[in-house]
Amino acid sequence: MLGVKIDYHMSAWKKTLIAGLISYIDAGSIVAGASGLSMWQDYLGMSSVQMGLLAALSSNTGGAAIGALIGGKICDKYGRKFVYNWALLIYMIGVLMICLATNYPMFLLGYVVVGLMVGADVVASWTFIAEEAPSKNRAKHCGSAQIAWMLGPVVVFLASIPLNSMFGLLGNRIIFAHLIVVAAWIWYQRLKMPESTEWVEAKKRTEALEAKGVHVRKARYADILRGTSLKTVVMLCGVYTLWNLAASTNGFFMPYIYEHVGNLSNAMSLFLTALNFAVCIVTTFIFMYTGDKFNRRKIFGIFSGLGVISWFVWALPADMLQMWMLFFFTIVWGFSMQQQFYQLWSSELFPVRYRATAQGFTFFVTRFSAAVWGFAVPIIMETLGFQIAAFLMIGFCVVSWICGTFFGSDARGKTLDEITEERYKGEIDENGWLIAPEEQTAAHQHQ
Repeated sequence: MLGVKIDYHMSAWKKTLIAGLISYIDAGSIVAGASGLSMWQDYLGMSSVQMGLLAALSSNTGGAAIGALIGGKICDKYGRKFVYNWALLIYMIGVLMICLATNYPMFLLGYVVVGLMVGADVVASWTFIAEEAPSKNRAKHCGSAQIAWMLGPVVVFLASIPLNSMFGLLGNRIIFAHLIVVAAWIWYQRLKMPESTEWVEAKKRTEALEAKGVHVRKARYADILRGTSLKTVVMLCGVYTLWNLAASTNGFFMPYIYEHVGNLSNAMSLFLTALNFAVCIVTTFIFMYTGDKFNRRKIFGIFSGLGVISWFVWALPADMLQMWMLFFFTIVWGFSMQQQFYQLWSSELFPVRYRATAQGFTFFVTRFSAAVWGFAVPIIMETLGFQIAAFLMIGFCVVSWICGTFFGSDARGKTLDEITEERYKGEIDENGWLIAPEEQTAAHQHQ
């Protein structure tokens, strides 16, 4: 494409940086809308139902869910590079539609397109990062993508403060436009990147078998929904899906909540939201430093437990909320580590032939659940009050904490092949395909 020469000697860190920047434009696309949600509501005359639909189909939720489900399968079949190159091109078209939107259908369609492409690209990029990272530094490399994810909201929210105040809705359109520029640069840099070594080796083994006339099975969702793989899927959904119900509320609605529940100005709401993501950056550096050295379940338990505590602030009646309480929530919620661990665990705990498919499935469950919840949040706020939603999110976070603390993995320093061999012993054949239960029984009887 464009005659760009592939750099086969590109360092692991450079690959991680270029692949991981999808997290910047993923988060950026989520919070760009959040930073100007009140203005878009006034400009387009959005009802609470329309706002809920926007949240349900955006890159924060439903759009990304469907994109991840489709992208994961394509990623395992055609390669990581194939997905993340094409997804970015279409992503830019979606953002352009939002920038130029003059009515609700156009605004919504732009969000849907962006969401689909973000979901597909995140799966491809996160899988690529884990496969190319050195075994002893996998947490560091995975964490770096999370730095990019947190940096997006910090930049967007801080830039939105002067742009919104000076230009109003035009300022928010400018915020969206900068994502096109960043995406174009990432896309060009990715043209120089080679394909994932792990995926290439798996593809060569498949082609060798096909050349011998051997029937090669395909990756199916049924394969990842049984045995050890099913247990891993359940654990990951417990950790990430439930936590993300609270996190997606924070990412999309928090400026609105600070304004309408906390009675803060738009500028102060954006500042606190940016501060929260700045704390998340610090937390991710802690994850990168500790994730390859200490017991991962213990690290998860300590920091994600702090995230649970933070939501008790919003469980208080609105008239009791004070400024120091909002600062407490802003900072302590930033210590949660669910997303960092989800990226790491979902990329290393599945066999290579199913890695992107499985991650796409769990990402789909997560963002689809967030879509349903995102649609419900404005309605709950309008009818029952945000306090009820806060109690529900406390429950979600508690279950997430239990899943990661007691059922997470601690596979520090091991190669992806070693992890697969240990976890799937007796469940996977010599070519890397998961064996159906009846095949396992037959093989055992034969022995």
